[in-house]
Amino acid sequence: MKVEVLRIGQRVVRDDRVTTHVALVARAFGASKIYMNEVDPEIENTIKRMNKTWGGDFEVEFFEDWKKVLKSKIDDYKIVHLTMYGEKIDDVASDIRKNQNILIVVGAEKVPRTIYEKSDFNVSVANQPHSEISALAIVLDRLYKGKQFDMRFDNHARKIIPTKKGKKVVTK
Repeated sequence: MKVEVLRIGQRVVRDDRVTTHVALVARAFGASKIYMNEVDPEIENTIKRMNKTWGGDFEVEFFEDWKKVLKSKIDDYKIVHLTMYGEKIDDVASDIRKNQNILIVVGAEKVPRTIYEKSDFNVSVANQPHSEISALAIVLDRLYKGKQFDMRFDNHARKIIPTKKGKKVVTK
């Protein structure tokens, strides 16, 4: 299963940090790429540093028009839109999982009606207002059934060794 994330919308100042965290969660929870716009390009450098330090090849791609990204994916991907108004993730996760290519749309501000209409799945984790960061983490967890935590991030400079107490990091 290949999962990519499309981040649309941006509220100035606040959302650079939030978008960075959306990207970090996408990377750590198994997505391969994030598309974004209207953000500080330094976010891409942050992700590149994460890949270099902790491994992996998660990609960041900037776009001018989210409609073009959506249109380019619509035939080969199932579009999953995260919204508090959608169906419960636990009710649709198995249907989503049947697809090889998934594009998860994560909005910031009010999402255009087109997203609701073009999406194959409008998905909620709580049917309540909450963070798009937590929604993405929960949806990815349900799609990968926890197996994303067994992923190997090759080409790392550092690797965390799980410990009961303290911290253990090995350096290559």
